[in-house]
Amino acid sequence: MDISDGDLVRLARDGDPAAFRLLVERHLPMARARAARLCPQPDDADDAVQDAFLQAFIALDRLRDPGRFAGWLGGIVANVCRAQRRRAPLTLLGDWPENLHPASAGSLPSAEDLDRADALGRAIAGLPPGQRHAVTLFYYADQPAEQVAGTPGAAKASLHKARRRLREYITAHRPDLIPVPSRRIPVTAVRIAHADPPERQPVGLVVLAGTVPADDGGYRALPIRLHALGGAFWRLLARPDDRDQEYPEGDAGEMTGQLLHAAGISVTAVTVTDLGPAVTATRVDIAVPGETRQVTTPLADGLALAAITGAPLAVDDPVMDRLARPVTGPDPLSPFRSRQQAPPGPPEHTRFEPRNLAFTDGLHRWRLDGTFLRQVTGSHDQDYSCTTEDGRAILTAAVPEPAGFAVLSQEIEADDYGGRTVTFRGDLRTVDVADRAGLVLRIPRQGRRPTPPDPWHDPENHFAHVTGTRDWTRYEVTAEVPADAVSITFGVFLNGRGKIELRNPQLNPHPANQ
Repeated sequence: MDISDGDLVRLARDGDPAAFRLLVERHLPMARARAARLCPQPDDADDAVQDAFLQAFIALDRLRDPGRFAGWLGGIVANVCRAQRRRAPLTLLGDWPENLHPASAGSLPSAEDLDRADALGRAIAGLPPGQRHAVTLFYYADQPAEQVAGTPGAAKASLHKARRRLREYITAHRPDLIPVPSRRIPVTAVRIAHADPPERQPVGLVVLAGTVPADDGGYRALPIRLHALGGAFWRLLARPDDRDQEYPEGDAGEMTGQLLHAAGISVTAVTVTDLGPAVTATRVDIAVPGETRQVTTPLADGLALAAITGAPLAVDDPVMDRLARPVTGPDPLSPFRSRQQAPPGPPEHTRFEPRNLAFTDGLHRWRLDGTFLRQVTGSHDQDYSCTTEDGRAILTAAVPEPAGFAVLSQEIEADDYGGRTVTFRGDLRTVDVADRAGLVLRIPRQGRRPTPPDPWHDPENHFAHVTGTRDWTRYEVTAEVPADAVSITFGVFLNGRGKIELRNPQLNPHPANQ
């Protein structure tokens, strides 16, 4: 009769020696194969198998699900083989605070800890040859870093990339093996490679560069745009590139460092993360007497703290993967410096009358602006584009899911229009517009007012909307110009995917007011 593992375990618990013998005979080939694969030396496999079966017999009462004896035994074999190594393979996933193979009391795996060694073995088998060789030498053969690769730095880079691939494999294929408290996002270590304060522009540029080469041997860097801040902030961020520079007398950074020290607070890590789409922040790990905490801060504050305290700086891998760019060449930061531009400002100076309405001079006197140019990393600058052709302007989403919205507009002074009503007209043609698009007429007034949550509810903005795909159609939007109006801005906007074309734009006072 073919007796199940569960029944044999129950019989063995009741003192039937034949039952456990049958379990050994049934699972000995599997245990030997696993031990031969996992033990550092082939000669150790037989001893590991014997030790594993002995531990299983002693701990048989701890097996909560008798029907899962095979997997439970396999976990015991893996633990025994791991104990034979001075360096356990668990350190391959050192970014997780708990071991990948948590053991229950007595160093025996629980039913929920099955097959972890096999999962890790499959992950290692999928590594590129060079990384697999480095892992084998360093973690399994216990070789020093200088024997793993030509230099310790090259070994560190290879092992870093291997650990990252292993984390990705385990996360994708066996997320159940990751202890819940440690399922945190992996990070990439970075440094402040460049800090360029704004000059006659509303934003400055900070570049965070990875400290470990990417898979192709190059480096990745994350550009960050920060709106105008005090000069002390930019000097602070630039300081890491000048190690000999002392704090100037009365420097706010020095004072902050002294206050943290006096309060017994240590900043142990600063990580760039995102709280949602286009919401970038820093997660600051601090240690205070008796406990550790995490504080979420604005991006600029977190970077300043890292510069002041010398705390390790990192970027969550999903953020790095999505926004960082490869850098090469003799001056790897030049692509970011050349792109450090504020959203285009008004052309030269405003005029009392609209100009270039037939687009015969291209986009001269028009400007392309919008929230897509205000993303903190500058990574969406190319999400929208605008060209002219045959007397029409073409505003297009260049990616399937562009960030924010884009506006092609012209601005004139409002002095001649105060107290009157104006109408902006134009022929529009659209292709696959999914969200909002159309004409916009904006008339801002003097004095600061609360900013609405989005431009679509701003009383200073007036729209004529169009969606979907439409052939040439005439649209218009009308608004009163208050006596205290600052300017008049008119143009065409696009929010989301698709394309909108504008021809024959006209801005005229309402006939009743002429």
